[in-house]
Amino acid sequence: MKNNGTNINRNRTGKMPASRDLFFALLCGLLYFLSFPKFGFGIVAWIALVPLFIALNNASSLSRALVLGWAAGITAHIGLLYWISHVVVNYGYLPMSLGVILTILLAGYLSVYFALFAAGIVYFRGRVPLLLAAPVLWVCLEHVKSVLFTGFPWENLGYSQHANLLFIQTADITGVPGLSFLIVLLNVVIFTLLTQKSKKSLAAALAVFLLWSGVYAYGALRLRQIQESMNHAERMDVSLIQGNIDQAVKWNENFQAETIRIYEELSLRKAMAPEGLVVWPETAVPFSFQEPGVLQERVSRLPSKTKSWLLFGSISYAAGSAGTDYFNSAFLLSPKGELRGKYDKVHLVPYGEYVPLRKLFPFVGSLASGIGDFAAGKGFAPLRMDSQKIGVMICYEGILPEAARRYKNAGAGLLLNITNDAWFGRTSAPYQHLSMSVFRAVETRLCLARAANTGISAIVDPTGRILARTGLFEPDQINGRIPMIQTPTVYAEYGDWFVWACFAGLAGLFIWSLKRREKNVSG
Repeated sequence: MKNNGTNINRNRTGKMPASRDLFFALLCGLLYFLSFPKFGFGIVAWIALVPLFIALNNASSLSRALVLGWAAGITAHIGLLYWISHVVVNYGYLPMSLGVILTILLAGYLSVYFALFAAGIVYFRGRVPLLLAAPVLWVCLEHVKSVLFTGFPWENLGYSQHANLLFIQTADITGVPGLSFLIVLLNVVIFTLLTQKSKKSLAAALAVFLLWSGVYAYGALRLRQIQESMNHAERMDVSLIQGNIDQAVKWNENFQAETIRIYEELSLRKAMAPEGLVVWPETAVPFSFQEPGVLQERVSRLPSKTKSWLLFGSISYAAGSAGTDYFNSAFLLSPKGELRGKYDKVHLVPYGEYVPLRKLFPFVGSLASGIGDFAAGKGFAPLRMDSQKIGVMICYEGILPEAARRYKNAGAGLLLNITNDAWFGRTSAPYQHLSMSVFRAVETRLCLARAANTGISAIVDPTGRILARTGLFEPDQINGRIPMIQTPTVYAEYGDWFVWACFAGLAGLFIWSLKRREKNVSG
């Protein structure tokens, strides 16, 4: 096959041994895993796919490519999601063997997208330049993974760059998919320079270098612009309370009063300016706040002591068509202790907050936490604090760009993510969860305040810079004066336009490949 400088080609000396191809595929998976916290570094992502390209260089069939891609994917996702077994064993009360099996099954499903990517690369080989095919194909498959079967966008490739402040500013235009595109593009260039020495490969490398330089230049420009907006913005005092309540006693009725005492004490530790906002985590109030009683009164009196607003998570309920519906909710109290608003979580976590196929698979019912299956809320409507609006995202919703976009477009001036990551223990999951939440601030150019029961709580400014954060499993309080800016962004306005452009591009590449094939056949 002729070397054209940008296509994957087989080695002139013939195929490498199958074991070497598999080694490179597994190496790709390992590097992908090491691109994310808590064990990895974002710069590793810049070369993570190169070994897979090397392995695919010798794949002579789509089936071989599928195997190599799946091997890379299963390695990557077992490394990223090993904490699933910790959750289902310790809190779902499943045997360790079944917990491991469930983790492998989820990793195996997610690896299908790696496999399809690898097969697509081999399909386009010799017909479409790798420099065009790879990044477009990756973005399309990553999006499908993020929306299919309720979606699982956990640690998409672009999230690996959460600490690369200059680079991630582009997310206010393209969202995280644009960052994934650029990372894959760089991987292709590095692979091409390693395997091919031609004017075309050097020209492609120069073009990508200029593109990346432009991205960094844009990042520097936006950092200055956003900082200038923050310097002149109205500010609000926010206090994030991390109670560090052990999951084993969280719902114990005998510990409810102690839980409220801990949150009261932390909330009163440092005085705030009047009309600020105190934030407690998801289900911080371990009873239904709707039920009158001594504990409800204690919570309602706290705002008058702090002279601030109070937002906290609790269970709520309402009459439904088939009985009583329960919700994972956030309540907002005014400085006088009056209930001013309630948000019910919209995007529920399968097998965590509701149990699909319960009748078919009864054993998975034990994975539902709390009082049973939750019902979904009606939508992402901001809560009002007099003249200000705040957008609340509960737990998993913090990794959903659509939630933050809807709040931004509804006029919210602050994003709040309340979560209970106690389920994850000291695994990588709390670090990964925070790393993804950072991007909601960049995409919308709003501050993000994140209160987590056991950590990691944090304040993130509109550039994605983490201004303050807690450790894990420490009772703590974070205080900050948050700028309330309203800066329009392309991503907030138009959403995943870049993804749809990639789908259109993929369709164009497919048509091009068919024409190239017809031309080769007729030739």
